[in-house]
Order: sequence, then structure tokens, then C-alpha cells
Amino acid sequence: MRVALITTDNREHLKKYELDAPWLSPPIAALLEGFQSVENSAAIQVHVLSCTQQLMRSPEKLSENVFFHSLLVPKTGWMRTGYQGCIRAVRKKLKEIQPDIVHGQGTERDCAISAAFSGYPNVVTLHGIMREMARVTRARPGSFLWLSNLIEGVALRRAGGVICISNYTRKMVGARCRKTWLVPNALQTPYFTTPLSTARPAECTILNLGTICSYKRQNELLDVLESLHREGLKFKAQFLGSASRDNAYGTTFLDRVNNSPYLTYLGFKSVDELIRHLDDASALVHVSAIETFGLVVAEALSRNLKFIGFNSGGVADIIRDVDMAEGFEDQDWTGVKSALAKWIHSGFPRPQSAATVMRERYHPLMVARQHLDVYQDLLRRS
Repeated sequence: MRVALITTDNREHLKKYELDAPWLSPPIAALLEGFQSVENSAAIQVHVLSCTQQLMRSPEKLSENVFFHSLLVPKTGWMRTGYQGCIRAVRKKLKEIQPDIVHGQGTERDCAISAAFSGYPNVVTLHGIMREMARVTRARPGSFLWLSNLIEGVALRRAGGVICISNYTRKMVGARCRKTWLVPNALQTPYFTTPLSTARPAECTILNLGTICSYKRQNELLDVLESLHREGLKFKAQFLGSASRDNAYGTTFLDRVNNSPYLTYLGFKSVDELIRHLDDASALVHVSAIETFGLVVAEALSRNLKFIGFNSGGVADIIRDVDMAEGFEDQDWTGVKSALAKWIHSGFPRPQSAATVMRERYHPLMVARQHLDVYQDLLRRS
């Protein structure tokens, strides 16, 4: 089977054109790891296609059965023209590759619309629902999220089917698609191959993972943590993810944690660094307003952390039947605060079996097998 996988190279997204290797998002990297380890992997050929606005040095192959193609598209071919340049560049390359399946990864940029107009049997994975993102952030007409919502609608109606990474996603977009399949994101291999820490943390350390922004609600979480601290509870809280003073929300957050004796902002971390922080911590608190999947929740549980937070979107799927995971209705800040206080008073224990559940659900091999089943189903229907 020959699969063309269209995804975003974060070198383009973050303008890091000087890097020599593709910078793929964790779910895509994990899926490729799975394709390398499935049974009869030699019979599977994966071609990763990614559009860029500047020429970059890139390897021809990412692994034995994974090829990489960086496609140069001028600025005029991006969102301002409905990604027409990206669509044409992808179609041209696909004529050379002649894939059996085209898989567009996400509606955030050009990937889904390029897959939907590829001319080949195609499927789209939704990593974020642009309609919901536009609603939650109250996107203004003409803004990036407003336009992304319009393009998403076209891609979903035209695509051969949609892979939904959570029941929440399937519920939100099922009526707009020809066919849906429920397949979760995978976690990268190091979350399962790095030995689990058996040492109990000496002090209570609470983590929050994710980009510092309004819909992730870090400032609102700070209100809860500061209240608990005033009440005399002893703990430290660490925030990991990108933050910027280019927006008011990020500025407020950075000012609040600056020079705090118990609040720390640690910035963006690599996978290995993140695993070390997870193993040194006691719990993850996650209070996002919208989560199509909730990858950071699965990552934390894969290292046997306690979870307290909201059941937003796909988080409900992840924490279902997981030891010590406590999920509350959106905006139930009282419930989150009470659960945190009770857990800290009890000696801040960590679960013992959460990692096992995450391995069974989100290991790259398991998720890659499910993708191959989807491809076969799509080809039969086509």
C-alpha cells in the first residue's frame, strides 16, 4: 500500500527555515513510528508531503519506508486564495507518487483541503475543529480562524471520510461528513519505552501543559492555585508550553508567575525533557475550554500522574476508567479546587495503573493498525 500523508512541517509554521530536518507534530511523528513497526511494514510505503513558502534542506527519507517531500508554494497560493497553490503543488507531486490513499492531517491549514481535492481516494483527520475554535474564540469575520472554518466546511463535505480522534469530534462533525471512523491519536514511543519512575516525589508538584492562551485558561487556573496557597496548602506549580508577551493574556500570565516562590514557567520542552518533568511531578491539572483530543492528558497519564481537570471534548475519552483521574464539567472551578485540596491533604498520591491503560489505547503500533484498517475500508468503498 502506498500512502500519501499531507501534514504541516512546523519549520514553515514557526519560520524555522534553517533547520535541516522536518519538524512534525507529536501525533504525526507517533503515527509514522507506528507505520515503521506494523506487521509487514515493508509492504507499506508512506510519502509525507508538506508545503512551504521557502526552500529548505530536507532528507529524502525519514525511515526505511517513509519518504519526505517539501513542496515550495509562493505566498499567493496560501490562505488568501483558499490554498489553491498548495492544492496544485500537492496534485502535481501525487501524479508522480501514484498513491493508493491520500491522508490529510488537520483542517488548521492546507492539509485537509489539499487531500480533499487530490483526485485520489482520501481521508482527513481532524486534530482541531475550526468551527468550534472560531466559536470559542469569537473569531472576527476575515480572521484566520473565521476563514479556516469556511475552508474546513468545504474539505469535510468533499473528503472521502473523516478520522475522528475522539467521540466529541465525531459528535461535532458527523453530520458534515460522508463517513467517519473513530481512531485516537498515538503517543510517541519514548512515553512507553522510558522506564517509569518508582520514586515518590518529595514535594507536591502540579503541572499544566500547553500553549499559554485564553482558551487553555492558565490565568484562571492561577486564581485557583493562588487561593489554595493562601489557605496554607504546600505545593509547587509548573507551566510548560509556549508563552508570548505579544498578547495581553500571555503578558498577564508571565507577570503573575514572575518571581513567584511556588509558581514557575518553564517554556517549551522536547519530548525527553517533558518526560523528565512528568516523572518528577505528582499531577496534571488541565482546564482547557476546548480539546478535540487532549494529547497532554494522555502523555501525563502514560507516566502515572494524577489527573484533575475538565472533561472538555476528547479528555472524557482519555480519562474514562483510569485510576484516580477526576474530571469535572466545564467551568466547575469549585470542583477542581476541592479535588486539588483533598488530594494534597491526602499526601498527593499517584496512580499505579494509568500507564498500562494508555499503552493499550495509544501506543503507536495500535493506532497505526487502526489507520490501516481505515485505509482498507476506504478503498473498498471507493
